[in-house]
Amino acid sequence: MDRNSRFLLKSFRKYYLANAPPMPPRYGRREFGFMFFDRDYVQRHMGFQTPADLRRFMVGQVPSHSYYSTAYYRRPGAPTMDEKEWMGADLIFDLDADHLEGADEMTYAGMLEEVKKEMIRLIDTFLLDDLGFPEEGIQIVFSGGRGYHAHVSLQSVLGLGAQERREIVDYVTSTGLDVDRLFPAVGTANKVSDTSDGRRASVRFNREIPPKNSEGWKKRAREGFEVLVEDVCTLPPQELRSKYPTLGKKNASTVANLSNDLRKHRKFIMENDRMNPMDTFRQELLVETMKEDVVPRLAGEVDEPVTADIKRLIRLPGSVHGRTGLRVVPLTRAELTGFDPFLMAVPEEYSDEPVQITMRRPYEVTLKGERFKLNGTVEVPEYAAVFLVGRREAEIGDGSPDPGPF
Repeated sequence: MDRNSRFLLKSFRKYYLANAPPMPPRYGRREFGFMFFDRDYVQRHMGFQTPADLRRFMVGQVPSHSYYSTAYYRRPGAPTMDEKEWMGADLIFDLDADHLEGADEMTYAGMLEEVKKEMIRLIDTFLLDDLGFPEEGIQIVFSGGRGYHAHVSLQSVLGLGAQERREIVDYVTSTGLDVDRLFPAVGTANKVSDTSDGRRASVRFNREIPPKNSEGWKKRAREGFEVLVEDVCTLPPQELRSKYPTLGKKNASTVANLSNDLRKHRKFIMENDRMNPMDTFRQELLVETMKEDVVPRLAGEVDEPVTADIKRLIRLPGSVHGRTGLRVVPLTRAELTGFDPFLMAVPEEYSDEPVQITMRRPYEVTLKGERFKLNGTVEVPEYAAVFLVGRREAEIGDGSPDPGPF
């Protein structure tokens, strides 16, 4: 091990001497897996029969990363997957900050704040509302790294196969969603004729919109359509065409005519749940904008391989993350709203004693309420050194060659 790994191992051991990770539900049926500071492989196919067994392992081996299976097995410690005999699996939703649009331009703190917002939306909109899971059946976990997990351990989901789980992902992410069915066309259009602003047909052709009392994707489509109509009626043309790329591809007169028409008829449209008396061309333009620009923004973010995998290893709550030193923290939905990982996931076992580090680059971070603006060789509290060394933002020492452990 280099001196960075030796430093992290020493700090992690202090943590595990004081904290035994709580055993997950039905732990005797779970497989466990670990990574270490002095080994380059995952040690898995392990089972623990008592909390004391796990505690002894954590203190003695000091893993850098700790995992347990989302699946339940008849023999979790068996050396092959077939021998384990799969019995079922929790339903897991994983959100990582690096999946966010524009994540490359965000700070680490910014990414975690955005991914928390996405997790709140996933839980409130999809898991609690649409899918109807009870709040007490969902365990939320800060991963200690770049995101959050939601574990659903209800009996009703344990037997779901990979295909059924993919269908849940498709629902959340709007994959394969038929927007035309949300805005069905009713009636028959007469022969169209060319006009100055596009194709125009009889108003007997009509697109319906989801009614006010809709649920699921119909409810979301209704709300998204209301926002679209409001924007088309009120936003300046340049801002409107920028926000909705589909409209941005149309000429200025087409968008202006759409705006004028909607201002005249929006009350009728929203009260009667149908788009006439606008002509067919403008109805279709609104539906196209919903398909291309609005519905994708209403979809949830989910890491599909994690949810679909019925034999997944996932972060062990109560352990610490080898790339940040932060705790893997179990949370309730109420706790998630105000959760600050830079305050609440920093282990108390990491001391305030100064540690000399050398920064790889200038870096700013707030930990335990203290703002650090760092560059070059500096001294910081141990808790900050663990985070910075784990994140590969700094090295232990003054930058001189590592003399080794002796």
